[in-house]
Order: sequence, then C-alpha cells, then structure tokens
Amino acid sequence: MAKRKTKKRVNKQKRANVILGLFVVFVAFFTLLDLGLLGHQLVNSFRVFFGDLYVLSALIVGLFGLVLVIYAKPPRLSVKRLTGFLITYFMVLTLVAAHYYSEIMVHRNFVAVFWSTMKDEFVRGANTVPVGGGLIGNVIFSVFYPLFGQLGTYIVAVVIGLAGLCMFFDLKFATILHGFQKFAQLFIVKSQNVAVASKEKFHDLKIEQEQKKKERVEAEPCVDPLAASRSDDLPNTSDFDHPSSSERDHDPGQQVRETPTVDSTEQYSTDSAPTKDEAQSASGEPVTSFSNLNQQNINEKYQLPPMSLLKPYKEADQSADKSLIAKNTQVLQQTFKSFGVAVNVKKAVLGPTVTKYEIQPAVGVKVSRIVNLADDLALALAAKDIRIEAPIPGKPLIGIEVPNKVTSAVGFSDVIEHQPEPARSHILQVPLGKDVSGQIISANLADMPHLLIAGSTGSGKSVAINTIITSILMKAYPDEVKLVLIDPKMVELSVYNGIPHLLIPVVTDSKLAANALNKAVKEMERRYELFAASGVRNMTEYNVRVKENNQNKDNPAMELLPYMVVIVDELSDLMMVAGREVEAAIVRLAQMARAAGIHMILATQRPSVDVITGLIKANVPSRIAFAVSSGIDSRTILDSQGAEKLIGRGDMLFLPIGANKPVRVQGAFISVDEVENVVDFVREQKEAEYDESMIPTHEEESTPDQDEPEDEFFDEAVDLVRQQQSASVSMLQRRFRIGYNRAARLVDEMEERGIIGPSEGSKPRKVLLPPEDQGDN
Repeated sequence: MAKRKTKKRVNKQKRANVILGLFVVFVAFFTLLDLGLLGHQLVNSFRVFFGDLYVLSALIVGLFGLVLVIYAKPPRLSVKRLTGFLITYFMVLTLVAAHYYSEIMVHRNFVAVFWSTMKDEFVRGANTVPVGGGLIGNVIFSVFYPLFGQLGTYIVAVVIGLAGLCMFFDLKFATILHGFQKFAQLFIVKSQNVAVASKEKFHDLKIEQEQKKKERVEAEPCVDPLAASRSDDLPNTSDFDHPSSSERDHDPGQQVRETPTVDSTEQYSTDSAPTKDEAQSASGEPVTSFSNLNQQNINEKYQLPPMSLLKPYKEADQSADKSLIAKNTQVLQQTFKSFGVAVNVKKAVLGPTVTKYEIQPAVGVKVSRIVNLADDLALALAAKDIRIEAPIPGKPLIGIEVPNKVTSAVGFSDVIEHQPEPARSHILQVPLGKDVSGQIISANLADMPHLLIAGSTGSGKSVAINTIITSILMKAYPDEVKLVLIDPKMVELSVYNGIPHLLIPVVTDSKLAANALNKAVKEMERRYELFAASGVRNMTEYNVRVKENNQNKDNPAMELLPYMVVIVDELSDLMMVAGREVEAAIVRLAQMARAAGIHMILATQRPSVDVITGLIKANVPSRIAFAVSSGIDSRTILDSQGAEKLIGRGDMLFLPIGANKPVRVQGAFISVDEVENVVDFVREQKEAEYDESMIPTHEEESTPDQDEPEDEFFDEAVDLVRQQQSASVSMLQRRFRIGYNRAARLVDEMEERGIIGPSEGSKPRKVLLPPEDQGDN
C-alpha cells in the first residue's frame, strides 16, 4: 500500500515536470521567434532581466524545459557548478552593459535610463532599442563603474568571469594561465614561420620580375627616348570632353598639383615649388612660342603659398554634447509618444554645429505631423531652435538638427589640407567647410558656374568670400586665374590690392561697378569671337587648339585664356546706385559666360526681391544661405525655408546646381592674419600687372545718348510739352494715339535730356524749357 502511494506521488511529480517543461518550451519558442504581441511582451520580459542577451537566455531556458519534458526531472548540477555558471553569465551581462553605456556616452543614472527605455518598449510593444545587460547587468555595472571606472570595470568583470569558468569546469586558475601561455607561444611560432615564408616568396618573385625586365629590355629595338616620350605624353583631345580632365586644359602641360605640406625650409625653396616648367617637361610637350616661354620663366620664380602660412585650429571639447545624446534621444521618444506619433530614433551624429538625430516614423505616420511638431520639440529639448529635414535625401528617415552647446570651429587649413584627391586637383575647387557628419564639402566654381551668397550681417559671408579667394591663391598661378573684385564697402576686399591675380584694381566706387561689369561682358564677347574664329565651343577646346598651334614654330603664337572670376561683395549697394545697368550686365554674364571661362560670385546682406531679382535668381543656380531673419528671406535665396533656423557664425545651407535640397555646412574659418600672410607671400612673388583696357573710368560711364532719338514722335512731343508747359504719359497717349509703354519711354527720354523735371508723385512734372514764343523772343 505504501509503495503504491509512493509510486503515484512519483508519477504525479513526473507529470507536473513534463507540463512545466512544455510550458517553459512554449515560452522559449515564442520568445525566440518573437511572434505577435505575446512574443513582443515575452521578449521584453526577458530583456528586463537579461537585456540584449535575451536570445541566449531564452535558449538556456528552452533547453531546461526540454530536459524536463524528456527526463521528467530537472538536470542535476552541483552548487559549485551552478554558482560558477551564474557568476560567469552575470559578468557577461555586466560587460554588455559597460559597452552599451560607453556607446551612448552615459556616465550616471544607469538603472534610471534602463527603466525609462524599457517602459517605452513595453508601451509600444516593440523591442528595437538596445538596453544593454538588462537589470542584472545594469545593477552590477552601476556598482562597479564608480569603484573601478570604465576600463577597470572591463578588467574586473573579465577576471571574475574567468573565476566563474574555473568553478564551473572545476579547473585551477593556474591551469588556464598555462593554457593561455601555450597558445601564445604557438601563435608566435606560427607567425614567425609565415613571415619567413612570405619573405622568401617575395624575394623569389622580385628576382623573377627583374630577370623578365632585363630580357624585355634586351629584346626591344633602340628608339629615340625624346621622340617616344613626346608621342606617348601628347594629350588626347578626346579626353578633354570629360569634366575631370578638361578643367585644367587652359594651361599648357599643366599637371595635378597638391598644396605643399612639407616643412617651412622646403616650402620656401625654389626647388621644392611645383612650376609649369617641371610640369611641361613631365608631360613631354615642347614649348616653342615666345608667349609660353615668358609664362614659363615667370612661373619658374613663382611659388604657390605654403601651408605654413595658415594657422591650425584645435577642435573644441564637445564631451558635454556627447553626453547629452542619450538624454535627448529619450526626450525625443517621450515627446513624440506624448503627441501620439510613433517613431524610432535610429542614429545620432554629432557635428561641428549641430547634432543630427535620424528618426524613422512608423508605418502610417505622415511626415507633416512630425514637421509640425518642430516648436514643441525645441521646447522639450530646451534648444534655441531646431531644423527638421524631411526626409533625408536617399534615406527613409527624417533628420532633426539640434544646435550644440559648444560649437567646434572648422579651420581653413584643415579643410584645404585634407580635401579628397579629386577636389584638390582643380584650381577652382574651393573647400567650403564640413557637414554634420564631419565630411569636407567643396565646390567647383567651373561647375556651378555662378554662386549667390546671402545672409544677415555677421553671419559669415565675408569669411566665406575670403575662404574662396584664398583657396584660389593657394592653388593657382597668376596666369591661370584672373580676379575682378568689386567692393562697394571699401574695407572687405581691399586687402587683395596688388596681388598678381588681379585683372584690375579692386573696384570700390559703386558708380564704376556697372562699367567694370560691362568690361567683363566685352571680354566675354571677345572670347566668343576667338572661339568662332578657331571653330571651337568653349575655353577648354580653345586652349587645346592653342597648345597644338604653339607646338609649330612656323605658326604665329596664340595666347592661352585664363579663368576669370568676378566677385561682388555687396550687390544691394550696386542695385541702389545703378540697378538697371548692373542687373543687365550680371544677367548677360550669368547666361553666357560659362563657356568663356568667366564665373561670378554675388554676395549681399539684404536678400530681398528688389536686390535678388527674378532674372538674377534664375541665372545663378548655385546658392549659399547664411542665417537670415525670416523665412521669406530664406525663400528668396533658396526657394525654400530653413535659413532662418541657422545659428550664425559660419552656419550655412549650400544648394549646388542640380541638387534638390540644401546641405547644412559649418563654414571654414580663416582669420585676417592668415589672409594677410597669404596675400603678402603672393605679392612678394610677383607685382600686379593690370589690364589697362579693363580698368573702368568715369569718362566711360554711361551717359544719355545725345544722338537723334529713335522715336519719330520725339520732336513733336517736345513741341507739345513746351506749348502746354506740362508733361504726362496720358497726354502723349491721347495726342499721338500711342500705347502706354511708348509714351512712358518718351517721357523718360525727355527727362534724361533735361527737357522736363523728375516725377513728384501726384504733382505734374515741371517743364524746364520756356514756351516756344518766349524762346523765339
């Protein structure tokens, strides 16, 4: 009877173990497959204790359940082994927590951050945000971190984990160390054997290549090396159609040059400076014309400015902004959640000026709902202002740009020295600064082909112009690029007076600016006449034709055309003084000057529609917007809002030609001392040689045409005005039965010739000539 009761009890216990095992297997199965809402909640339940190692934990629990199902009893483990296993596993969770908090730059309140994240995950029914080592790992890490620090926590956790392994496998610690020692010795021996074998193989391969090279030289016929190099290195005219090879073809034998980065003694040495003579000898093109010889002799003495003239800038300490990333991520999640918008913060990028948070909205969430929350997000983040980029080009994400507490300056010396190779090769490739991710952003003036820069006072326009000009001076010889600088403010660009790259002195008189621009238009027309006579379409093809012509001594020498860059520092002042003439010249240059190698940079601090007119805006496709006061000004520059969200001090939006959306860039900073150092170095190399025919004068200013007027009614209109002693457009319309535009032109022409006075609003114009009868007496 007693045995039967005992057997019943045992069978009942076995059935209970099997049922428990099936339940445990069921839980582990749904957790591993993450099936439905139940699966999400089970995953989060495991994550509460085991964090990101919930998969391993679920596998262990599932194996425990399988043992219960199969054997109907739990596995037997000694207390020592179980303790060793738990110690090792807990230390692994601690290491996971340490790595997680080092990634998100959090150094305190670990458990609070963990609980906040887990609450959001339970509410959303998601398990996408990492949580580190769970409650177990976070609690242990919160104890270890204040005691041992980050590195000390790693060391202590590894040592304790090894001790747990020793307990689990019943090993001595000395045995493990001895095993590590043997493994290290074996690894060193194997590495040495591989190194010796590789060295011998390389030596045999080198001997074999030298033998083949010797046999090839002996088998080749004797040829003229000069003729061979000349025929091999002559440029292929078909290559000049490609942008990367055509951009420097205006200079004979020109090679890709990098800004020197050697020490100061080598930089000031004439042997170390790259000259066109060295470039021509390297390319194998003979120089036969006297004009080319003169240019070569000039550039043999001319050196490009060295990098030592620029001052290196140390990046600011942005550790405070790094530590705020995790907190701001939580704030963004909580704010969106409070407004019923389901999003997931995928990534945060710390830039020089702003930190960009990339968020992914849930399916069915409209982008406009996120954009409309800009003010609420700025309030929650305690930020001055935020900018939302919706969506990020090329990504299914939305960018939220939050200003940093500390702005890191981007030095001009850093961006020009670390430009990518393709960007460093072209003389008109100028570095603008760095984007949010720290990548160097540069622009090629030859591709733009014209640039509009606008922004409020003190936002960084003048520094940007100095950066562009200095970049050209650092890369280009005086006969490669010619500059026309117009500075109505008289103080911004006057520092460049006297440099050899100037085509004319810096124009500071607003009344002469229109004349200077008209001179540029005439130069453009002259170049097109040369193109037509040579049967080419642009400056690149023309310079190729010039090089081919100058190789023959019997042909008359032809002149290579340099690039020409026209820079206007304050367009609004010119538009006030001579708006019609300035606009006409700018529009003509913008429409036609690209093929002639002439490019414009227009800057203004008043981005209104009366300064940036529709014609100018339509023909200047590349724009840079600095901080402005309103969204209307931003739309005037970029055709979209965003510039009103910038924070100044070089923070810009760059919209190159062909781009759909602007790129946020922290502009490179160059000090006045650096500019003066480069300018002084350039002036010492060569004196400025101005083109007298291009220098504007007051005698050449546009004056009213004193010839006979074109309109046949002009004389009759003058007689009518003298007779009536009054002048108005409507009177001329009624008398001569003409349209309003023609009558208005007649009134304007009479005003220019001094026959009638200017308009005084609603009052009639004064007639400055006496009536005909008084004039006759």
